[in-house]
Amino acid sequence: MTAATTPDAGGLRARTRELLAAHPPATTAPDEFLRARFDAGLAWVHYPEGLGGLGAPRSLQAVVDAELEAAGAPDNDPRRIGIGLGMAAPTILAYGTEEQKRRFLRPLWLGEEVWCQLFSEPGAGSDLAALGTRAVHEPADGGDWVVDGQKVWTSSAHTARWAILIARTDPALPKHQGITYFLCNMTAPGVEVRPLRQITGEAEFNEVFLTGVRIPDSHRLGEVGQGWAVARTTLMNERVSIGGMRIPREGGMIAKVAAAWRERPELRTHDLHQRLLELWVEAEVARLTGERLRQQLAQGQPGPEGSGMKLTFARLNQEISGLEVELLGDEGLLYEDWTLRRPEIVDFTGRDAGYRYLRAKGNSIEGGTSEILLNIVAERVLGLPAEPRDDKDLAWKDLAR
Repeated sequence: MTAATTPDAGGLRARTRELLAAHPPATTAPDEFLRARFDAGLAWVHYPEGLGGLGAPRSLQAVVDAELEAAGAPDNDPRRIGIGLGMAAPTILAYGTEEQKRRFLRPLWLGEEVWCQLFSEPGAGSDLAALGTRAVHEPADGGDWVVDGQKVWTSSAHTARWAILIARTDPALPKHQGITYFLCNMTAPGVEVRPLRQITGEAEFNEVFLTGVRIPDSHRLGEVGQGWAVARTTLMNERVSIGGMRIPREGGMIAKVAAAWRERPELRTHDLHQRLLELWVEAEVARLTGERLRQQLAQGQPGPEGSGMKLTFARLNQEISGLEVELLGDEGLLYEDWTLRRPEIVDFTGRDAGYRYLRAKGNSIEGGTSEILLNIVAERVLGLPAEPRDDKDLAWKDLAR
């Protein structure tokens, strides 16, 4: 749309009400409503017209969301498709071809296709740029890339149709320079997904083995060798999507322990009361800071500040879940079921207190370890000197492994 036709807040409000009138939430199937919302440009209003948006300022998404929430309209579930919404979509928008955007964004937003992230490897977790999964171009054989390697900690790989993948395409270059970014079909021959059982008994994430997996060059995202720059866009969006999640006042982990305090007066002690008050205030500060971060994000791409929010998210979840277990005493040590499950959604606050306590331990690892994020905050937010890196300019093939 041109600047003259880009809707303002009033125009978006009217457009949303037209959608609700044409597709009343009470009588419209959720899938049908979401399709109509996308086609009306109200999925993510800052995306281009035809791709779920209207080219409007990102900040105006709140206008649409408020109207839809007030009407009780259905929404997509970020617990099931969060990797697609928070990581794949903004990266495809930033680096994808027009054909890629039109092919992938609509089914991604509708939840028709689940995405996962093939980044970390057994020898390249915190030092992701050291990854060794290889992608070799075969121009004489249709121009496909042939991928071999292993990925690990892949959430939702067992339900995913597509994956965002980074692989090494030139081992003679320094580790950050010889990487290329791909969109990988998880149903392609040579893709094997194996569950990794967690401390909770569940297997939310997996290890993925890639053996001779063919990826057409049309599924390469960005230029050859520029995958690290593309991946940084993904990672920054990931940290905002985890640390800056929109939650109501007294929502998330603090809601559980506050409810237990109100409903179980026999458990209360002065010491626990003081700690609960302190954590409640911290949770509220984090919620409001997350809102401010989303407002800043509305003006452009996410920056390193998202790493700070993700750090806070992990620390608070671990401290609050620990307080809940302590408050409940012996009852807090109970755990309802150790059966191996492969859940379709990631729910940090679900099930019982024992589950929340154990699951929160992963918050300081997933989406970037707290140690790595502290370095990012130190260097890119506070402007402190970078850590010495003696391997930065060495060819990847010459690095000790």
